[in-house]
This record gives sequence, structure tokens and C-alpha cells, in this order.
Amino acid sequence: METPKKEKDKEIAALKAEIKKLRKALDELTPSLEIMLKRRGFRIYRKEPSDDLLIPSEEFIGGYYEMLTKYSFRLFLRDIIKHQPLFTPAQVTRYATKEVTEHYIEYLMGIDLLERRGGSYALKKGPIKSFGETLEWFAAELFKREFSAEAIWGIKMKRPLVGGDYDLIAKIDGSILYMEVKSSPPKQIYQTEITEFFNRVYDLMPGIAIFFVDTELRMKDKMAPMFGDELGRRFPDPPEVKRMEKELFEIQAAERSTPVVFIINAKDSIAANIGKVLARYLKEKS
Repeated sequence: METPKKEKDKEIAALKAEIKKLRKALDELTPSLEIMLKRRGFRIYRKEPSDDLLIPSEEFIGGYYEMLTKYSFRLFLRDIIKHQPLFTPAQVTRYATKEVTEHYIEYLMGIDLLERRGGSYALKKGPIKSFGETLEWFAAELFKREFSAEAIWGIKMKRPLVGGDYDLIAKIDGSILYMEVKSSPPKQIYQTEITEFFNRVYDLMPGIAIFFVDTELRMKDKMAPMFGDELGRRFPDPPEVKRMEKELFEIQAAERSTPVVFIINAKDSIAANIGKVLARYLKEKS
């Protein structure tokens, strides 16, 4: 006989599965992302580039996605890219133990992304300029797999006003979501990038916008103040940068038509943090 807790866990799992089915059905009934963007005057002329994309062949994609959910693995990949063309295990052991690093090296060799060259290792595909494209790809996969959402990444759009690059755009319950994806730590993010983010937000006017920094460092020390400074320049009575919880922040202007903006990091889990801001957005929207 099952315990009450097991029965409750089963019910929650069944409800989550049902919600995914309903979201998928809703997405199928609404126009595609490309059509939604076209109706707003945005035309995609490039998306999902592969020049710097560090992913394995299709047979290994599922396992690779799961590995990318680990912050230490993402940091490990950044270090490999940094030390191209060759690296030694000692050079990429800053963020994990020696044993974990050895496991990561063996894993990448097993999925044919890495090869041994003497006492060193090298990426089979290269040179890779940065981890940015791979992180954008992973974020889009996360929306597809965890939230049953249509998502595209690495988008370049033509637009008379702002246009430019959009890291990730997804469709959530019939609304457009735009997410800026930063692989750099907060100390390497500058005020001009916040300005450009808001320029794109207020040109596209999505229902929800997320500024995501792939770090477990605190956001309140630098990121939240920079957003406050930008809002002060844009509004005579700027909305507040409110802390939701931990290092998740929300910006909600008084006008209901204004996009809701969230600032998040990778602490605990990227998927969990996105889930929290989506739940907040959908609750406020209803």
C-alpha cells in the first residue's frame, strides 16, 4: 500500500504532465513564433547559427543536455574554450575536483567532442570563440523540454528601429517571451548591455522578458543597481527592482501593457528559476 506522500507525488506528477499537454495544445492552436513576430513587423533573417556551437551528434544530445544542467560542467566547458587549442586537466580543474574533471574529460571523449594529443586534450571542433552559442542552444532546449514551449535562439532580425540580436525567443501560453542569455559573470557585464536589452524589450514588446546571467554569484551587488540606473534614465517615476526571492528580481511597471522584466541567475537550477518567474508572470497576467 502506497503512503500518502507517494500518492501525493503521483498526483503532482500527473498534474504536471497534464499541464504540459495543455500548453502544447494551446501552442498548436496559436500562430508560430515566426508568424507572431512577422505580425509585429519583425522579420527573421538568421537564427540558430552553428559556427561556435559545441554539441555532439544527435544520439548523444539527451545526455549532453542533462550534463549541461550542471553548473560545474558549464564552467568546465568555458575553461576548455578559454585554453584552446590545447589544455591539460590541471588547467580546467578550477571549479570541480580532480575526479569530477577527469569524469568530464572522459565523457566528452566518449561523445566524440574531445581528443587526446600527447599529454594534453583538444576539442575536435574548433576553434570555438565562446560558450555563448552553446548556452543559448541549451536555454532553448530547456524551454522545449521542461516547459513544452516553442523556442528559437541566436536570432537576427531586421527592424527599422532597433532590430539586432535576440538571444532567445519563446512562446509561452500564446505570449512572446524574450530572454537575454549572458555567459559572462556580472563583473564583465556593462551598463551599455542593460541599455541595449531594454531597447530590444521596448521595441519587441514581449509579454515577459528575462535577463539571465549564468552565474551563482549574487545579483543584488551589481546587476540590480545597473537595472535601477537604467530605469531611472528611462522613466520620470521609475518602477522598482523588487527582489522576488534569493537572487531573482522583478520589474513591473504600473501600466499593464508594459512587459514584465525579470533578472535571474543560475543558483539552485536554471529550470527552477525560469519556472518561478513564469509562474509569477502567469499569475499576474490572469
